[in-house]
Amino acid sequence: MWQRSVCVGLLALALGYLCLLGPELPHSALRHLSASLLGGLRRARSLEGRMVAAWQAAIVRPARGWARVAVGVNACVDVVLSGVKLLEALGLEPGDGKNHAVLNSRQDLKEAFAHFMEKGAAAERFFSDAESFHHIAQTASEYPGAQLYVGGNAALIGQKLATNPDLKILLCGPVGPKLHELLDDNVVVPPESMQERDEFHLILEYQAGEEWGQVRAPNANRFIFSHDLSNGALNMLEVFVSSLDEFQPDLVVLSGLHMMEGQSKEMRQRRLMEQVFPLVNSIGLNEQELLFLTQSASGPHASLASWTGVPDVGVVSDILFWILKEHGKTAERASDLTRIHFHTLAYHILVTVDGYWGNQVAAVAAGARAAGTQACATETIDTSKVFLKAPLEFVTSQIEAPSKISLNPDEPVVHWHREGISFHFTPVLVCKDPVRTVGLGDAISAEGLLYSEVYPQ
Repeated sequence: MWQRSVCVGLLALALGYLCLLGPELPHSALRHLSASLLGGLRRARSLEGRMVAAWQAAIVRPARGWARVAVGVNACVDVVLSGVKLLEALGLEPGDGKNHAVLNSRQDLKEAFAHFMEKGAAAERFFSDAESFHHIAQTASEYPGAQLYVGGNAALIGQKLATNPDLKILLCGPVGPKLHELLDDNVVVPPESMQERDEFHLILEYQAGEEWGQVRAPNANRFIFSHDLSNGALNMLEVFVSSLDEFQPDLVVLSGLHMMEGQSKEMRQRRLMEQVFPLVNSIGLNEQELLFLTQSASGPHASLASWTGVPDVGVVSDILFWILKEHGKTAERASDLTRIHFHTLAYHILVTVDGYWGNQVAAVAAGARAAGTQACATETIDTSKVFLKAPLEFVTSQIEAPSKISLNPDEPVVHWHREGISFHFTPVLVCKDPVRTVGLGDAISAEGLLYSEVYPQ
């Protein structure tokens, strides 16, 4: 039965100033200084290079890989374009910004976009008027320079996994004609998942310093809106479940649960508790989701209002440990949860209950590598385009007696153990000028799963 499957640099300028301001310096001193500076630059550059080489050595295929993967249930077409250009194309004049929880008109759209652009903050909103939204979506998708991508967590994960020719991928979600055209040929969509009209998510980008009327963006970001009813209600969940018996997957990946935010608490509980949570072996989340989780359940560090800078590794480790220790699989507990893949901009941590998962050094390294390549849109990590943002030293806990870790770029995957739970940490080489960050978390999760091995029980 499918239920048994896993658900789861300035050197020349400096020397020029020295030669100009201090010509009395002997040539030997200048040569020595030049060599020292160059050596320092080489060492600085080689830090990233050494990490990449170490990852490459560590990323090996698991002894037992996946053959058939079923992915569901949210899917859409992401339309990415300049927000200012779209609003101008719609004939909207710049004006004062105002936040709206729901967008009911073009006026609301204009005001909400101006509000968040002025703050340089990301936001996502629902557009309630279907007819008006579809006209806006058509204008956006046909606008010169607009880029159309596979969107929706499930579709993005399926698309990423489909790059592996050895995998057969089943995707269940609301798939319209344009999305079907964009999907990899290796992705199979059941007929019941096909619909006449695509679900469009409009991603309005703006650049740092860009102006629209009196509004000036302090930094680059994006404003997302949609009229997405299918994904919001998880309409394809039943289609997904009914397709599993025939497809017989080795791995089941379920995503898009956050789209249910607009549903009632009762609706969320009924659909998720009956068909989802009892079967989950592994979850993937980011720092905001992790903090929300511990705040909601009064877990460790629940009094922390928000993260400041790079999330503290010890704090993150404490919360991850609590999730698996208190809510993970044990002999006495019905939960099947045995694995968490945590990802933030600067680093990733894979946490597993001992005895259930293997090849996690490769898995966490593969996820970090995917973050560097996808954000920079390169086939391999270009060390001139990335930088190390993770702390060079950290402690493994802020509650219990911690270990102090010093990062070694030649061994960038660090492992520690705590009461039957294993932690695998690795830094991320962060893209200096990211090309596309939409779907980055999905690519990380997919790559981590691809290199993971589940042990037979």
